[in-house]
Amino acid sequence: MKPLTSLLTATTALTLPAMAQATEITLDTTLRSYGGEDAYLAYYITDAQGNYVRHLWLASGKSRWWDSLRNWYAATGGSSSEIAGLSGASVGSGRSLEVTVDVEDALINAGYQIRADVAVEHMPQSPAEIIVPLEDSAAGQTVAGRGYIATFSFDM
Repeated sequence: MKPLTSLLTATTALTLPAMAQATEITLDTTLRSYGGEDAYLAYYITDAQGNYVRHLWLASGKSRWWDSLRNWYAATGGSSSEIAGLSGASVGSGRSLEVTVDVEDALINAGYQIRADVAVEHMPQSPAEIIVPLEDSAAGQTVAGRGYIATFSFDM
């Protein structure tokens, strides 16, 4: 039994620090009533200059419309490897979406931003509709979007 105990101790010692280096962030979005098809939303992190860092969540039913999420698509090329396990259904007019994602602690309070692109079939695109600092001081603060998003907030 001693080798098993040693193995468990070693794997726990390696796993716990990695888990402690990420924070769960809940993204909470409510769409306006806009009278169109369901919306596609891409949430991602950028640096202060708007350069893509990493994907957070994609709410989209059909990959053929991903290029309508202009900024996110330009940064990722719509790569399905970017969204593996981090996607869900599109969101209807007037509906809400709440998702929880893990974000590396090194990105929090370090000048990074959460952004959201929104697209609705046969309606104007809304790239970078939401831009909020990924900071403790911005957590829990509700902001309005520029188009389809009525309210957005995130909590840590």
